[in-house]
Amino acid sequence: MKVLAVIVLTLGGYFVFPGGAAARKPDVLFIIVDDMNDWISLLDPESPIKTPHLERLAKRGMLFTRAYCISPACNPSRAATLTGLRPSTTGVYGNKSDWQRALPERNTIMQLFQRAGYSVKGAGKVFHHQLEGAFHDESSFDEFQAMAPQNMPPKKLNGAPGYGSRNTDWGAWPADEMATIDFRTADYCIEALKNPPAEKPLFLACGIFKPHSPFFAPPRYHKGVAGIHPPVRRSDDWKDLPAGAKSLLGNKKWFWEGMMKLDRRVPHSFTDFVEAYAACCTFADAQIGRVLDALDASPRGAETIVVLWSDHGFHLGEKDHLEKFALWEKSTHVPLIIVAPGVTNAGSRFEDPVDLSVLYPTLAELGQLPIRGRVEGRSLVPMLTGKQSSWTDPAVMTYGRGNHAVRSRRWRYIRYADGTEELYDHDNDPHEWVNLAARREHAGVKAAHRKWLPKEEAKRVPDLRK
Repeated sequence: MKVLAVIVLTLGGYFVFPGGAAARKPDVLFIIVDDMNDWISLLDPESPIKTPHLERLAKRGMLFTRAYCISPACNPSRAATLTGLRPSTTGVYGNKSDWQRALPERNTIMQLFQRAGYSVKGAGKVFHHQLEGAFHDESSFDEFQAMAPQNMPPKKLNGAPGYGSRNTDWGAWPADEMATIDFRTADYCIEALKNPPAEKPLFLACGIFKPHSPFFAPPRYHKGVAGIHPPVRRSDDWKDLPAGAKSLLGNKKWFWEGMMKLDRRVPHSFTDFVEAYAACCTFADAQIGRVLDALDASPRGAETIVVLWSDHGFHLGEKDHLEKFALWEKSTHVPLIIVAPGVTNAGSRFEDPVDLSVLYPTLAELGQLPIRGRVEGRSLVPMLTGKQSSWTDPAVMTYGRGNHAVRSRRWRYIRYADGTEELYDHDNDPHEWVNLAARREHAGVKAAHRKWLPKEEAKRVPDLRK
């Protein structure tokens, strides 16, 4: 019989359930992965990128098969997800936007749990780490292990002189897995799970940096994906893009065009690039597996809420695009898993689109935590309990002021700041090759999706500078 999941009263550090039985507040393991897209076996069983530990976690709770980031860039995605407020509300649109200046009084998810008496710890990339960690919020943690600077091999590994930078390098490195950022992050989280605070519940944030570039992973992970073929693409995919798309993405096209030139000059460079991304995904999955092993062995593991999400997706040549920074499917579709013991059914799946604005209110409701101020997402708890089986809101994504995408179960609608549009029918065009926005017969579809666009467009907050 499923345990009743509605918590009616909270007393001190304990929950009180109907019937009077008290239980300690559940610990929370909050796993954030960087740049992991949907071309993984968790979401695509035919994918050559195997993620057995993510699949193992999904079997314990609910997998959201159509989950989407709020913004396809690290800083706006993380700031929005961790504060529950969209970029169109806050003005946090870019990777350099000073999110703390925009939201000086807003509690982050971690602060909600701090104020409820939790010991909040973390490690790795939780907030955006640019500018030597200046985007990190110390007040969200009682204890935090910062990311060490990214170690680099003595020279570029990708055999591409004159192309890219050290940060766009790829290859098998380092030989010692324990020297990597993510191994050290996992080690910290393992110790925290082994020795949870005796008098307080634990909220543990585990920020996994890979598969973020540079695409370095130890050699054994490259061996596991050797021979991978790049994703399917269409060579003329930009022919039906509107002016808004070309304006937003034009300054990113150098990466793709440069890759194609390099591949002609140094054969197999593009395949090696894709293989390196795949190796980083399997490496990230392995580190998550180490943390899950520690959770299983921990004294409170069976009662721990686990949430896993990626901040955004990543293009590997689809639509002639590399990186994120776009409002298409590949840059926005992400893994999302929620395990809430006594609430979620093991191995359950939710197929309707949701965006990551749901995490702030969902965790607050699971923990019975009060929220001060505006909440823009809706809690998933009715879906987690099985009391509600459908979700009427589409997923909404923003990148830059005035540029938004709306994803329903069948359609992706994009409207740019200049008013130009894209529309894709995912039932018949999962690769988003044919832009239907100009076809009269789809005017009603566009209108139905347009009503979900943000009603406000906050001015962009200033960039954070050293």
